Amino acid sequence: MRQYRNEIEETKKIEKIICNKCGREIEVKGGVPQEDVLEVNKRWGYFSRKDNQIDQFDLCEDCYDELVKSFQIKVGN
Repeated sequence: MRQYRNEIEETKKIEKIICNKCGREIEVKGGVPQEDVLEVNKRWGYFSRKDNQIDQFDLCEDCYDELVKSFQIKVGN
């Protein structure tokens, strides 16, 4: 989850990032996250049960690692 602050009209600066899974806040300095996160932004298509729904979330690296460990097929490099 990202929280923004409008600096100048049409400009957004990241103020806060919170991992949607564990709730940990990712430090942001000067609009720059101080660690990497997985940002997901998905608009569902016509052949889904979520037609045109937009889902957005952020995961910290620890929660990402936990998620991919549960996959039946390993993530490729």
